[in-house]
Amino acid sequence: MKKNTLIFLLFVCSILYVEAQVKYEIFQSEKLRDKRELKIQLPRGYNPDSNKTYPLFLVLDGDYMFEAVAGNTDYFSYWEDMPDALVVGLNQSQTRFDDCMYSQMSSLPSETGAVFFEFLGMELIPYLERNFKAGSFRVAVGHGSTANFINYYLLKPNPVFQGYICISPELAPNMLNYIPEVLGKTESKIFYYLANTKEDIGSIVEMTNALNTDLQSVTNPNVNYNFDSFETTSHYAVPTHAIPSAIESMFKVFQPISRKEYKEVILELDGSPVTYLEDKYKTIHDLYGIKKEILINDFKAISAAIEKNELFEDYDRLSKLAKKDYPESLLGGYYEGRFLEETGKPKKAMKAYQAAFDLEEIAGITKDDVLQRVETIKEDFGF
Repeated sequence: MKKNTLIFLLFVCSILYVEAQVKYEIFQSEKLRDKRELKIQLPRGYNPDSNKTYPLFLVLDGDYMFEAVAGNTDYFSYWEDMPDALVVGLNQSQTRFDDCMYSQMSSLPSETGAVFFEFLGMELIPYLERNFKAGSFRVAVGHGSTANFINYYLLKPNPVFQGYICISPELAPNMLNYIPEVLGKTESKIFYYLANTKEDIGSIVEMTNALNTDLQSVTNPNVNYNFDSFETTSHYAVPTHAIPSAIESMFKVFQPISRKEYKEVILELDGSPVTYLEDKYKTIHDLYGIKKEILINDFKAISAAIEKNELFEDYDRLSKLAKKDYPESLLGGYYEGRFLEETGKPKKAMKAYQAAFDLEEIAGITKDDVLQRVETIKEDFGF
């Protein structure tokens, strides 16, 4: 069953991937003194003349990893479970060993590896920012030796990447000390995803499990850490399992409020559910640099919590948010009416409902619902 589900997901991703804008470039690097092949997927509706920027996924081993990442990002963004993103793959089939070279003494990049490190951070990323509207939220993706390599950016102050997807990394020995130490004290918000498969070679399994044990003890609130260990998939197939899991965990706050979140978190809040909603969208802006319109799904969840816990005064703030994001709809007026109705101002509530009646229906709230509210107030108070 799981295998069939995976095949279906990959099929859908491939269809969406075809619809996205994919281009290929040869990049002449001054630092490398060589040319590199790039695969670039632009998000749907991409407009080079707009002020909008996009999270950047920089995919090493782009020869075979690019399509997996590009298809999944397009799929998740289509369903609004993550923002539209720019995905750039760097082909390394002929240069992988040299690109990932590190010192046996320090486990840090050396010689051609040190040059490649500078190329990505000081040359390629600025180029993508200038030419493809890459934003400030960046995710590095690697597999095997490149999964080890992307961790080197984590060791720098103010790391250039905020997200790390490390799949079956062939870790340099000292990285088992470096990574937990850095994540334990970082003041930057970091999303770190680690995965292996039990079918990896023994050294990869042993070292990634050891790293996972250490990272589980990291209590830094700035670090969002997730780990998956897959049972039967091969080393070369594990990215197809790990990438969607990584994306889902990395963009959890971006996703619509789920039933589980509603029941286990929002209904159990000590404070206001509207404050929870405001904080959710402020976090999205702060993390991803995106001003996201509040989803209708999320308005409905917060409204349900207000009704369930009888926190009717919260409707006042919720109505202001709805009028801001959906000014042509009756949503804001309806919430305003509920606030006034439940706080002892029936005449003002009638006026709010009547004003909302002329606007567009939304979120399952119809003009008949608004009219019924008005009629009920008239009957109850004899207006």
